[in-house]
Amino acid sequence: MGNSIRFRLWSAATISILVALAIAGVGLRYLFELNVERRIVSELTVDLNELIGATGFAADGRLSVAPGLTDPRFANPLSGHYWQVEDLSSHTLVRSRSLWDATLALPALDGSGELRKIEELKGPGGVLTVAVERTITDADGRSFRAIAAEDHRSVTVSVSEYVRDLVPALILLAAALMAAFFIQITVGLAPLETLRIAVRNVIAQRTARLEVGAPSEVRPLADEINRLLDAQEKALLRARSRATDLAHGLKTPLQVLSADIRALRKKGETELADEIEKSAGAIRRHVERELARARLAPGVSSKASCRVREAAAGVIGVVKRTPAGKQLAFVNDVAQDFLAPVDEGDLSEILGNLVENAARFAKSSVQVKAWASDGEVSIAVADDGPGIPDAHRGSALSRGVQLDSKGGSSGLGLAIVSDIVEAYGGRLTMTNAEPGLVVTIALPRHG
Repeated sequence: MGNSIRFRLWSAATISILVALAIAGVGLRYLFELNVERRIVSELTVDLNELIGATGFAADGRLSVAPGLTDPRFANPLSGHYWQVEDLSSHTLVRSRSLWDATLALPALDGSGELRKIEELKGPGGVLTVAVERTITDADGRSFRAIAAEDHRSVTVSVSEYVRDLVPALILLAAALMAAFFIQITVGLAPLETLRIAVRNVIAQRTARLEVGAPSEVRPLADEINRLLDAQEKALLRARSRATDLAHGLKTPLQVLSADIRALRKKGETELADEIEKSAGAIRRHVERELARARLAPGVSSKASCRVREAAAGVIGVVKRTPAGKQLAFVNDVAQDFLAPVDEGDLSEILGNLVENAARFAKSSVQVKAWASDGEVSIAVADDGPGIPDAHRGSALSRGVQLDSKGGSSGLGLAIVSDIVEAYGGRLTMTNAEPGLVVTIALPRHG
């Protein structure tokens, strides 16, 4: 998971979203708090103007405030809404009933006469308040200082309620953004998945090149892979040609060596002839092996197809003319139009080795049959011989192994068949019957 581009992109997007929304949440809280304070200051300014309008000096010079201010909270003790007026000459105070027996701890006098906002002004019980105050001087030169205040707890409560409503909204927004980013990443990486499937088809030999409609960002990668496949195909073709040339080049010296062996036997040098023949046999087996492998490289066609009955008939016709085949009955139990996903030459090589081996061990008959199942085509060659003991069945596919003592075989037949079947993505199985041995190859259908 840690090496997944999708996971890395989605993790980075998730962290970015959470950090961004956390910063946004803090900023929104701060802005909301400022907005609430502005609203309170605006309301307090209205109350202060009303208070100033109701304040004046009596005939005896004492400060007085006319009753009947609009906001009834000023009349409720400790309601959180207060006003206070101070005579600046006598320092006498007139207070709202809501202050009860407390006073507002006023800051130093500004003296400008302009409206002033005061934050963190201590009210009853030391509770912080938000306040506005103004100094007024009448025509007679007498001055008073009026102030209206409200508990800061109203700001705190409003902000808390706002945050309580904001958090679920931010969580929902975060979930929506993460889902949107996940969809965006999935859509953005879809061409890579298409490219992966195309590469898998090349590996499975369903196609020879990457044929994908990739976007401009991925297209150069697909082109480079195609160039690599072309270079690999050319290199494999050269290797196959060299292997074929080498194998064919060794055949002529081997034939000359065989003539020399016969000449040595005629001279009576049997021991030396046997040693040379043994070495020549080993060389011949390797030549046959390399010829078979060279013919399979650089791979098999994904569109190969042939009629099984015709290939089996050709092989049976050849084996019937051998000394072992003349004494046997051959049954070609394959439907006329039955097709196998394999090249005709490769199928002939497979059936040639299997039918020849079956003929060497059979007592009276050899049968070839074929059938189709889910996603596979199976071809079986059965004989009525002694079969292969369980202990030796695993080694029957090994290179150069002969399970009989009759000679006349290189011991490469089943190994070559196994190589061809594996090249087509199939499998080879051997089971003992009553009597005989059944060798079955299963090849996957195209696509």
